[in-house]
Amino acid sequence: MTHAIPLARPVIGEREEELVLEVLRSGRLSLGPRLEEFERGFARWIGVGHASAVSSGTAALHLAVRAAGIQDGDEVVTTPFSFVASANCVLYERARPVFCDIDPRTLNIDPAAAEAAVGDRTAGLLPVHVFGYPVDMPALERIAAQRSLWIVEDACEALGGRHADGRAIGARGNLAAFAFYANKQLTTGEGGMVVCRDGDDKVRIDSERNQGRAPDMSWLDHDRLGFNYRLSDIACALGVAQLARLDDLLSARARVASLYGEILADIEGLELPCPDADGDIRGWFVYVVQLPRDADRGRVIALLREQGIESKPYLPAIHLMSFYRERFGHREGEFPVCEDAARRSLALPFFPEMTEGQVARVADGLAAAVGAARTVSTRT
Repeated sequence: MTHAIPLARPVIGEREEELVLEVLRSGRLSLGPRLEEFERGFARWIGVGHASAVSSGTAALHLAVRAAGIQDGDEVVTTPFSFVASANCVLYERARPVFCDIDPRTLNIDPAAAEAAVGDRTAGLLPVHVFGYPVDMPALERIAAQRSLWIVEDACEALGGRHADGRAIGARGNLAAFAFYANKQLTTGEGGMVVCRDGDDKVRIDSERNQGRAPDMSWLDHDRLGFNYRLSDIACALGVAQLARLDDLLSARARVASLYGEILADIEGLELPCPDADGDIRGWFVYVVQLPRDADRGRVIALLREQGIESKPYLPAIHLMSFYRERFGHREGEFPVCEDAARRSLALPFFPEMTEGQVARVADGLAAAVGAARTVSTRT
């Protein structure tokens, strides 16, 4: 059988192994020197004053909304087309995520819909840079300024993306969360980062990730509620090594995306990720296509699997998940653009070391699967 093509594969080399081994031999496995080195390097790369490494992107979002000032009973306007953590982090603080529809081109939150969703109890906006494409932050920042709202950016999929003004995603001065899961642009296995402009925010986040321990690290006092959201020095060593070659990793991802864009363009009815426009630059995380409306996605996935090609529905609509339906009474038809994208989205294999031959194999397999799935759909 032809070798399977995985959905994602991290690039781990000798430098990562060397730095991890150094940490293991040092005996400082957590809260050691690699933590600060990773944070400072990441803040410098993004172009912000401060960064705090944490155990996951979800932890980063949770600590970011706390630092922003979320309160019990608040409402936070966000997108239903995202990984569920961007909504869950609001619920952790007994606030409510208020969803609004998305832009059909970028799949990001629609600023006009977001403004319409703002109500008397709205405290903040939580936009998600979906699949690495920059949100229209100037529009959201105007809304926030007019309504005195805070903003937390979910940049967990968007490392490497840039806004039209040249600033990196996460560098606009808002609290922003990044994630380093194994399929991300930079990986620490598990892990995340909160970036911020205010040094007081970093002090708070650093304390809360470590059980609320006092800033002087005294064992005798924990002066606030905290969590165990620490990122080990082993993981930070991976991050330091990955950060040193992040530009190359991002370029490799852009190369694979370009190959896909050329070879998939002829599949009738298939919608590709929107190209960069108006100066915005995507930070390539995944390669997600929208299948033709008459194609059975489950059948496409099954046919690809038979050919040794992994694929995955990406992303489901959060408001239609069983928990959110039962908790808030959401129903189909509330956010039609989101729901259409969620029904048709399919993530294809995508990783920096993907070869031109592998891309061609995926494209051929997808074309055949879509054709077969359309036939089945038409007959039924």
